[in-house]
Amino acid sequence: MDISVIIPLYNEAESLPELEAWIHRVMEANKFSYEIIFVNDGSTDNSFEVIRELQKKNPAVKGISFRRNYGKSPALNTGFRRAQGDVVITMDADLQDSPDEIPELYRMITEDNYDVVSGWKQKRYDPLSKTIPTKLFNATARRVSGIHNLHDFNCGLKAYKQKVVRRLEVYGDMHRYIPYLAKNLGFNRIGEKIVHHQARKYGSSKFGLDRFVNGYLDLLTLWFTNKFGKKPMHFFGLLGSLMFMLGFIAVICVGAIKLYNLTHGLHYTLVTDSPYFYISLVTMLLGTQLFLTGFLGELIVRNSSSRNEYEIDEEI
Repeated sequence: MDISVIIPLYNEAESLPELEAWIHRVMEANKFSYEIIFVNDGSTDNSFEVIRELQKKNPAVKGISFRRNYGKSPALNTGFRRAQGDVVITMDADLQDSPDEIPELYRMITEDNYDVVSGWKQKRYDPLSKTIPTKLFNATARRVSGIHNLHDFNCGLKAYKQKVVRRLEVYGDMHRYIPYLAKNLGFNRIGEKIVHHQARKYGSSKFGLDRFVNGYLDLLTLWFTNKFGKKPMHFFGLLGSLMFMLGFIAVICVGAIKLYNLTHGLHYTLVTDSPYFYISLVTMLLGTQLFLTGFLGELIVRNSSSRNEYEIDEEI
C-alpha cells in the first residue's frame, strides 16, 4: 500500500464527508493505493456514524472510536500502530489542511528520502491571539530541539516513512513535538513543506490558550528525558556537587571572617547570628539531596528493562 492517511477527530461530523471525498479524488488522480484511518477521539456528536456510512461507500475508509476523549496524541499513536502504507500522512479533520498537498509530501518521502516532512502554514487564517504565541512557541522549540529548519512544529499535516511511525511513541500532548521525537530516535532527515492553510469551515477550534503553557512544560520534559533520561547522575549529581561545594566554601568563609576579627581585636558576632551561615547550610543540604536524587535515579535506570535498548537502523 502506498499511503496511509491518519485523521484524529473530535466532533467533526460536518466536515468528514467533504474531507473523505477530497482525499479520494486526490488518490484516484495520482493512482495511489491508500487507506484513510479516522480516529474518533470520544466525540459527542455523530462523527462515528458518519464514518460508518463513509466506510460502506469506500472500503479504504477505516474507523477507530475511543470510548472517551483522550487527546490528539493517543489518537495519533493508535493510528500509527495500525497504518500499513509505505508513507504515513497525518492531517486534521477540520478541512484546514488540504489533501492536495499529499502527492508532493509523498514524493518528498519516497524520492527526496526524508524521514519526516512537516507542513508549514506560512499564511494562516487564525487570530493574532493564536498566531503570535505560536511564533514564540515555535522559536523556542527550534532552539531547544536543534531542528532549525522547521517553522511550524504543531502543524497537523505531516508525512513519515513507515519505519518512523513504527518506532514513535506519542503520548500525553507530545504530538506537538513529533519531529523532535523522531530526531531523538535517530531519524535526522527532517524536511519542511509550505502548505496551504484554509479557514475553518465548520465548528470551532478544540484547543485553548492553555496549550501554549502545557506545550512549554512538555518541551522541557522532552528535553530533560532525552538528555538525562539514562544518566540522571550527570544532571543531579553535578548540580548537587556544585551546590554542596558552594555552601561548604561559604561556611568556611563565615568562620574565617569571625576568626580574623577575633584575632585582630575587631568587633565580631556569633557565627549563628549571621544569615549567611544558614544560607550556606541550606545550600549544602540541597546539594546533598540533589546528589542523592541522582544516585537513586541511577539505581532506577540500572534496573530498567530498557537500559540497553538502542535504535538499530539495519543489519546485514
